[in-house]
Amino acid sequence: MTLIYHCPLCQAPLNKTGNSMSCENRHQFDFAKEGYVNLLPVQNKKSKQPGDNLDMVQARRAFFATDHYHFLRQEIANLISLSSPQTLLDLGCGEGFYTHLFANELPECDVYGLDISKSAVKYAAKRYKEANFSVASAKQAPFANESMDCVVTVFAPVFEQELQRLVKSTGKVILVNPGPKHLFELKSLIYPEVNLHAHPDTPAGFKLVKHHELEKQIEIKTEIIEHLIQMTPFAWKFKESHYDALKEKQSHTITLSFYLSEYEKV
Repeated sequence: MTLIYHCPLCQAPLNKTGNSMSCENRHQFDFAKEGYVNLLPVQNKKSKQPGDNLDMVQARRAFFATDHYHFLRQEIANLISLSSPQTLLDLGCGEGFYTHLFANELPECDVYGLDISKSAVKYAAKRYKEANFSVASAKQAPFANESMDCVVTVFAPVFEQELQRLVKSTGKVILVNPGPKHLFELKSLIYPEVNLHAHPDTPAGFKLVKHHELEKQIEIKTEIIEHLIQMTPFAWKFKESHYDALKEKQSHTITLSFYLSEYEKV
């Protein structure tokens, strides 16, 4: 397989030689021992360690070690496989929980995982050799224009112009967002009134071709719920009293709800 990265500094194609990649303008990027490449220039960082920190990465790994999200991951993989892509980008791939299944189920597809968190990508690349991982910004993905048959984004920010640039004219975008009652029971501990998630807007430059909701109520052990909380945006709102309320029972019924939306370019 020929890697299709391009230089984040000058946008020229990157060619792999040994354990490095370089462009015609002599910008060079080395692969880490785990197998990923860091394509996030220092000047593009807004902090010393952008993205999710190690604690958040470890919380997600502990939760993903259970099978609670397996039904979601398989549903996304099934949706992707219908179009038989040759190139696929998991934009905001985290620790590779979704990415490596996509690569396993699509052996003819070149699968790439990208995340701004070095801690997450390091973990993914060390464990999942089926995909190609890089540290980079989803706002400035290190790939050429119209290089992807499919771009998948699971709970990650959407940058419309970048999606338009990356996806081929015949390509697809699959977005996964929280469904109406996702984690309703946990939010009820925090908020006096829980607002339901609305259907996400269609990204500019695309049309909606397929959409459905996926929902399950699952009994989850309290110790696992604590990991789930730590990987959500409202983790910082959880007070000690909220955790104490959870610990009154060994497990809880939690609603897992998702929107799966497929888009095509217009």
